[in-house]
Amino acid sequence: MSFNQYSHEEIQQMPMIELASLLLVEEKKAFHFKDIFNRLADLKGYTKKQKQDAISQFYTDLNVDGRFLTVGENKWGLKRWYPVEKMDEEVNVAPKRKKKAKSKLDQEENLDIADDDVAILDEDLNIDLELEDDFEEEFDDEEYDEDFEETYDEEDDEAEEKK
Repeated sequence: MSFNQYSHEEIQQMPMIELASLLLVEEKKAFHFKDIFNRLADLKGYTKKQKQDAISQFYTDLNVDGRFLTVGENKWGLKRWYPVEKMDEEVNVAPKRKKKAKSKLDQEENLDIADDDVAILDEDLNIDLELEDDFEEEFDDEEYDEDFEETYDEEDDEAEEKK
């Protein structure tokens, strides 16, 4: 299909996305977005204001429409031209720095525990055991109950005297 087959009125009525498809089919190569847009805007006779109003919608339509594919550097082509394996964009990836491998000696030094640290740990363990012993003593519930009852009775007596 060629643009020559369509009248000026038909071109005016056609959506930009359809014209973009026709342009790419006719030229058989990918174009930069601005080149596609400018060709179609000139074909439709858009003013500068109309171009500004239409450019964002046209870009959105290109992205959403399943027939089009960006092939890198904002160049657009028809998806059917590119096999699935070749769809990867050309990307300039900076080489990643490899992390410096730690030597075994550095790793062992980090894992070594000094004898002084072990002694401190033993002391801490002994203190913790002594604290546990303090809490393990039997608690005499009867003594507690008697003390509680005496305190409670004294408070009741004071409250009655104030009345």
